[in-house]
Amino acid sequence: LSLSLSLFLSPSLSFSPGKYKVEVHNDKTESFVMKQGVGMHVEVKDPDKNQVLSKYYAYEGQFVFTTHTPGEHYICLSPNSTRWFSGGNRLRVHLNIDVGEHANDYKQIQAKEKLSELQLRVRQLVEQVDQITKEQNYQRIREERFRFTSESTNQRVLWWAVAQTCILLIVGYWQMRHLKGFFEAKKLV
Repeated sequence: LSLSLSLFLSPSLSFSPGKYKVEVHNDKTESFVMKQGVGMHVEVKDPDKNQVLSKYYAYEGQFVFTTHTPGEHYICLSPNSTRWFSGGNRLRVHLNIDVGEHANDYKQIQAKEKLSELQLRVRQLVEQVDQITKEQNYQRIREERFRFTSESTNQRVLWWAVAQTCILLIVGYWQMRHLKGFFEAKKLV
C-alpha cells in the first residue's frame, strides 16, 4: 500500500518542507487514532526521476527537501508497520507541503537574526520579488518549449499535407494512365 502524488515546483533551488500525520483506523471506536509503530517511508523524485529524498519517519513529523530542477516532482508515501501483517487496517494520511515563500517561518527567522518588524517585512518582500523573478524565468522557459513544440507540430502538419497532395497527384496520374490503356485495349478510343 502506498500513496503517490505529484507536485509541480517551478523555481529551481526551492526549499519545500512537508508535514504529515498517519492515523490508523480503530475498529472498536470506528475512528482514526495515532498509533506507535506505524510510520512512513517518504520518497521524492525530481522530474528527471533522480531520487531527492528517501527516508523512514515516525507516525507524525516533517520532511524537508530542496529541489534543484523545476518541474513535476513525485512524492511516494508508504506505510512502515512494525507488524508482519497489518491486518488490512485502514490508514488516514494528513499531508501539508509548503512551497515557495510559504516555506519560510518568518517568526523563527526574526527571533534567530534579531530583526525588527520593518527589517523582517523588507526581507519578506525581497524574497517575494525573488520568487516572482524565478517564476517569470520558469514561465519564459515553458513558453519557449511550448513555442518549439508548436513550430515542430506545424512543420509536421505542413509536410503531411504536402505528402498527401503528392500521393493524390501520383494516384490520379496512375489512374489516368491505367484507364487510357484500358480504353485503348478495348478499342474504345
